[in-house]
Amino acid sequence: MKRFWLVLAAWPGVAAAQDAPEIVVTGRGLADGPGDRVYDIVTLERDRILSSASGRVEDVLRDVAGLQQFRRSDSRSANPTSQGITFRGLGGNASSRALLLLDGVPQADPFGGWVAFPAYATDRLGRVRVTRGGGSGVAGPGALAGTIELDSAGPGDLSPFAASIAGGSRASIDARGSAALVRSGGFATLSGAYARGDGFVPIVREDRGTADRAAPFEQASAAARAVVQIAPMTELQANVSAFTDSRDRGLDFTDNRSEGADASLRLVGRGPLGWSLLGYLQTRAFASRFASVGAGRASTALTLDQYNVPATGIGGRAEIAPEWGGVSLRLGGDLRVVTGETQERYTYVAGNPTRRRVAGGRNTTAGLFADASVTSGDLVFSAGGRIDRWAIGDGRLQEAALTGATLTDQRFVDRQGWEPTGRAGVAWTPADPLTLRLAGYRGWRLPTLNELYRPFRVGADATAANAALAPETLWGAEAGVELRPAAGVRFAATAFANDLRDAIANVTVANGPGTFPGVGFVSAAGVFRRRANLDHVRVKGIELDASGRVGPIEGRLSYAYTDARVCDMGALDGLRPAQTPAHSGSATLGWRRDRWQASATLRHVAGQYEDDANLRRLSAATTLDLFATLPATRWLAFEARAENVTDTRIETAIGGDGVVERAAPRTLWLGVRLGG
Repeated sequence: MKRFWLVLAAWPGVAAAQDAPEIVVTGRGLADGPGDRVYDIVTLERDRILSSASGRVEDVLRDVAGLQQFRRSDSRSANPTSQGITFRGLGGNASSRALLLLDGVPQADPFGGWVAFPAYATDRLGRVRVTRGGGSGVAGPGALAGTIELDSAGPGDLSPFAASIAGGSRASIDARGSAALVRSGGFATLSGAYARGDGFVPIVREDRGTADRAAPFEQASAAARAVVQIAPMTELQANVSAFTDSRDRGLDFTDNRSEGADASLRLVGRGPLGWSLLGYLQTRAFASRFASVGAGRASTALTLDQYNVPATGIGGRAEIAPEWGGVSLRLGGDLRVVTGETQERYTYVAGNPTRRRVAGGRNTTAGLFADASVTSGDLVFSAGGRIDRWAIGDGRLQEAALTGATLTDQRFVDRQGWEPTGRAGVAWTPADPLTLRLAGYRGWRLPTLNELYRPFRVGADATAANAALAPETLWGAEAGVELRPAAGVRFAATAFANDLRDAIANVTVANGPGTFPGVGFVSAAGVFRRRANLDHVRVKGIELDASGRVGPIEGRLSYAYTDARVCDMGALDGLRPAQTPAHSGSATLGWRRDRWQASATLRHVAGQYEDDANLRRLSAATTLDLFATLPATRWLAFEARAENVTDTRIETAIGGDGVVERAAPRTLWLGVRLGG
């Protein structure tokens, strides 16, 4: 650490990165392996990350067709618990079926599996790397449908100081700032971001009542990072970050708040024997209130106060990456322990709660993994696997009257098991621009604490938890072709088939009115559902991707088609999983010269069902976003951004009473950017 403090002390005020000696520190983990060519991988570089019209990570991810959140709304208006991410039509559940990593650290909420997108300011990122398809043993457990790797900005991306501020529709503000010190022995960064807005009315105009109003939001995040060369081929990476997120659902008594802080240390060795050691701590807190809406949407009443949901994730991993006889290996193990509980007040009478609920537990996964790749002439072979020991423990559901009488005191049986994960494939390059790929895989996911123990409500609908849920498993195969006719130009097509077994879904049991186990009374406008394992969800489809640049013109295209069907002995057999469109696509055309830039992004999502019974259909939506940067001086530039220019109605939810909710309408931004 002495070298680190010497580096910091040497800061001469303001020094540009290009004046420093050659930088050997990268700030990333171990290098990508040659076997990655076997799989369906899309990479988004920093230039694209910074040119999103919304400036939000979830918007950037929409460049990869087939990657979806549970709902179409973003982190300004969605309930945070609905922001799970998945791939390839494996929807129907708000928990993430894809593994999201930031600098190697799992990012899903320890209690619920959703993603706190306001924690990730886009200007902190240097690369987004998306792998469709499960079974990645190296990435860690939970990569059921794929892996998303976020890498923080490296030394080549950083300037000594950068700041931006933009004003947008509905009194919105988006402000960011960062400072960086870059030296040959390492670099350090400090950044902050703040956003707020008065919001829009989520309910579509024809369904609104006097109780409906705009849904404001306010969000902030900060991060500090230091990467230091502590030995000739070894670097230490230290990250600390925190965020806060307050949103409203457009009705009284529907506010929610999320907070979190993360810390991690990673040692990376880059010599002949590559190695990495990682340890991390993740803390989260969440609170949310829920309301019932009166006749004609003229009034609201508080029905549930989820006043505290503390959760913690702690873990680590160790790995080595030797080369042996022309074989590139990665060997290691990892551990993750998550704990959390929901604390709620419910059953309101005359505006006051009469009962209290506490539900939660602990999940543990510990695994060993091995991955090998070998290049032989025009062939690349890849094979890897892992074995995980999982444990579900300390599960509990306690409900009591506020007067002290115990109503429910359930202690659920601890469970353990083993889950193997694996993938293997081959890539053949018969000619320089052409590569053919074939791969198969098995992935798995442990139910979240939220799915196991917490009942919940959305409007008039209620869903009961299920402490007996089994882990999800997925078998899949894919075949692809990739063409690279010129440097920086890529065309790819992939066909895939997946079989998701024991898929966790919210299954409709009955319509209200009535009193149902685990949730209580459901009105005539509502539906009672219960979390359950379905026999199978079978999906087949294709994915097309293209990207490239010719002179100042650059383009990116992504399209996905998925035919997803539930295969179950119950009433859902043959239906599409909820929230899974058959078609989705994104196309961006841009122009860039020096610091001048302009781009347009067209996105389409087909119709999809709100519910598992396929009765409430959300309409298709096509949107257009615009982005432009106009430099004024070397250090000053103006930005103009436009989201959903055509003000398309993007339907996100349909309640049991037929009321439709929408995502963000047209949003215009003007701003200035200082620095690099």
